[in-house]
Amino acid sequence: MQEQIVIVGDGRMGRALARALGAHGPHGRGFDAAGFDVVLLCVPDSEIAAAAAAVAPGPLVGHCSGATGLDALAPHEGFGLHPLMTVTRAGADFAGAGCAIGATSARALDTARRLAHELGMRPIEIADGDRATYHAAAAIASNFLVTIEAAAERLAATVGVSRELLAPLVRAAADTWAREGAAALTGPIARGDEATVARHRDAIARRTPDLLGLYDALAEATRALAAQPAEAAP
Repeated sequence: MQEQIVIVGDGRMGRALARALGAHGPHGRGFDAAGFDVVLLCVPDSEIAAAAAAVAPGPLVGHCSGATGLDALAPHEGFGLHPLMTVTRAGADFAGAGCAIGATSARALDTARRLAHELGMRPIEIADGDRATYHAAAAIASNFLVTIEAAAERLAATVGVSRELLAPLVRAAADTWAREGAAALTGPIARGDEATVARHRDAIARRTPDLLGLYDALAEATRALAAQPAEAAP
């Protein structure tokens, strides 16, 4: 008999996974999932425990949180499945993305790994004690990148430069970092050109003064990265 999978949580992730897996749902929070073999909770982290408690005994129960431990799924046999991919209002293409998995049993871990492969993702097992560290790295790589680019967009707009003109630069930098890591670093700090950095600070102080603290923090981190020996850079 074919395994019956149901999604709980009608947000972006729930809808994207339901489409990609051909699963039932997504259903609203509080759904008991009676009669299903696998339940995948795509709800906010703070609501995982309550959503798991509503599930009738029997099925494997998974969540899609990157930072939450599997204890939130107790007393069910549980697993974690966190796509290392941004999900937008239009959905997501999971193919080729990483996927953090973990489980409370061998059977649940096999299920998490199989679901990741069905989605075209590359599963990597993350221990419960490492989940917050893993998710912090993901947040820096994705969420903070948007924050930085939004700051660049604001500053560029003061001289008539649009986000669309910045985008190719951002993509090229990300692609080079993906291939070369920290060796991708370019710009005045990498060249030791502090005179240009001073001009940056003056311009930001005049145009978008609230961004000066962010610039200074990033400049200091960039100096530290540029000072690392090539073989020691991450």
